[in-house]
Amino acid sequence: MTESLNTELLNVEVRGTTGIITLNRPKALNSLNGEMIHGIYTALRAWEANDAITQVIVRSSSKHFCSGGDVKYAREGVLAGKAEEISAFFAEEYEMNNYIANYPKPYIALVSGVDMGGGMGISALGSHLVVHKDAFASMPEMNIGYITDVGQSWKLQHLPARPSLALGKFLGLTGYRMTADDMLALGLASHKVESFEGLVEKLIDEGVTALDALALPADESGLARWYEQIEEVFAGSWAEIEGRLDAAGEFGAKVRELTAQASPSALVAAAELFHANATQDLAGSLDNERVLGELMRGEPDFAEGVRAVLVDKDQAPSFAPQPSPEKYREVLK
Repeated sequence: MTESLNTELLNVEVRGTTGIITLNRPKALNSLNGEMIHGIYTALRAWEANDAITQVIVRSSSKHFCSGGDVKYAREGVLAGKAEEISAFFAEEYEMNNYIANYPKPYIALVSGVDMGGGMGISALGSHLVVHKDAFASMPEMNIGYITDVGQSWKLQHLPARPSLALGKFLGLTGYRMTADDMLALGLASHKVESFEGLVEKLIDEGVTALDALALPADESGLARWYEQIEEVFAGSWAEIEGRLDAAGEFGAKVRELTAQASPSALVAAAELFHANATQDLAGSLDNERVLGELMRGEPDFAEGVRAVLVDKDQAPSFAPQPSPEKYREVLK
């Protein structure tokens, strides 16, 4: 018996004892708007309370999983003076992220193509992150004048196979694109597969144990060659990190390349966020993200960064000079 509830952007259905959420906004690379976030959160809560549902699958109807939250909508709202409405949008998203991390049933995200920003919030925090061999994940918020959010300012420094504040800062501040093998090496992904063809049916029939038989072995992680330098360079504030780059050779040059289009304010703020969240749990970290996010959305760099990357797409933002970190530290706990 199949029960389904369909909207234009989200398909929510039950097949057997499996709840399935399919993101269906391919032209926007499944960027999450308020309707989608609310729909996902509502379905998950209903299924938690339903003893007949034993597991949840989240997937995409297209090649790419999710490019992030709908920051174009957020920018438009901020510019229109609707800051409270936009804050409510982010608050529900972060509440959902925390809920996913504590979900009592297997939560299986099937990730192919792009997994960025808000997509990480609905994939990396669940119990099972299954990546297609060609998938990549990234938190590129620095380029739009924003901060590492959706719980990733906590998750990226608490990766199961390599917990490290310095590594978390590197991944968040540079927006480094993690390959499927990087994600496996870090324990961010639980399984890598050749294809998703027939996988949902196997999961419905066999449960999460089906993944072990299909999983590909891990290949070499390209990120691993930089672990030592990451620990040496990514200590302290952004100003301290930046001061070490010239002496860091090829690695320093790579960091400069990755941050060339980044907002200086976002780099400073995100470094402070990672530090603050080193002593927080996920819920406290999400609250820090919420409060700091409100501050960042009120600064000119957010509207300018989204304009340059996603609206006009000229990739030529005019960002404010690098600030001191005090104003960001003041709002963090």
